[in-house]
Amino acid sequence: MPPFHSLVKRLLLAGVTLPASPHTPHTAPERLLPLVAAVGPRQAAFNAEAVRYGNRYRSAFWAIYLLSPVAVLFAALPPAMGWDVHLHSYAWVWAVCELLVILTVAAIYWRGDKADWQGQWLAARTRAELAWYLPLVAPLVDFGRPHDSASGYVRMFTPGEHLRQAGDVDAMCAQLEPLARAGTAGAWQDPDFVRAYAQWAIGILEGQRSYHLRAGAENHALTHRVHRITGGLFFFTAVGAALHLVLHSLWLSLASVFFPALGAALHGALAQSEAYRLEQNAGRLVRGMAQATEEVGAALAAAGDGRAALRDAVQRAVALILDEHQDWHGTVRPHHIPLG
Repeated sequence: MPPFHSLVKRLLLAGVTLPASPHTPHTAPERLLPLVAAVGPRQAAFNAEAVRYGNRYRSAFWAIYLLSPVAVLFAALPPAMGWDVHLHSYAWVWAVCELLVILTVAAIYWRGDKADWQGQWLAARTRAELAWYLPLVAPLVDFGRPHDSASGYVRMFTPGEHLRQAGDVDAMCAQLEPLARAGTAGAWQDPDFVRAYAQWAIGILEGQRSYHLRAGAENHALTHRVHRITGGLFFFTAVGAALHLVLHSLWLSLASVFFPALGAALHGALAQSEAYRLEQNAGRLVRGMAQATEEVGAALAAAGDGRAALRDAVQRAVALILDEHQDWHGTVRPHHIPLG
């Protein structure tokens, strides 16, 4: 069964057509296949952990926001409908329902904070991303130059502290360094490797561009759809309040209480998801990946210093991905107060 946050998004985005994000398998150069095979199971484990905690965290904050107006509804129904007078002996039922909703919200909040779902998600996603690009980075590393760190990322880039603290990835780099050395020894003097590496890199960058194109479109659609829904809820609230001056309807009273609560909940969940900022980040990465793909293609076609240009182009592309990953951390992490 899809996680709760996915079900909510499907409902909110009903009727929206998103661009396809096809998965095209990318074949690594033959020299790197043993390294890719060794990294694969570990990257899959990191990714599964990231998906698990990401689903928990995002489902938690959507559930908390959406259950809040349900509690308001249970509190408002008896007086609005006159049940507290005519069905006084059953008033405890609604009180129990309201209490159960409030306790559910508290339980989700407590569990998410205690288990640090957000922190676990961010850390696991970082490990999965670094493991995924490790075989692509390996040929860029000069293994003949001594370095304090076994991580190719620390050797080649200046990542943020959250990347430097990926101890599991550092340990994996140290364990797989013999494979990386064997696969990249003399590789840049092999024309077949250079061509296969460039084509592989282009495939990976195109996959990233396609993924973020879809992610940006989804967040754009979610932002505008929620804004339209919340705008409609507050409009009907205003209409209901105005009509209530001349029409004393119990349903108008109920709508005037529940609609703004639901609208505020949806708006809060949207803000918590950072859909707008994620849309902007995705758009920036789509443009960056398109440019990086062109640079790698041009380097492949170049003569003479094409190999150096190819290495530089791939290094800039990976640096852009790491920078965007760091921006993603900066976008999501501030919502940890303490669940989110």
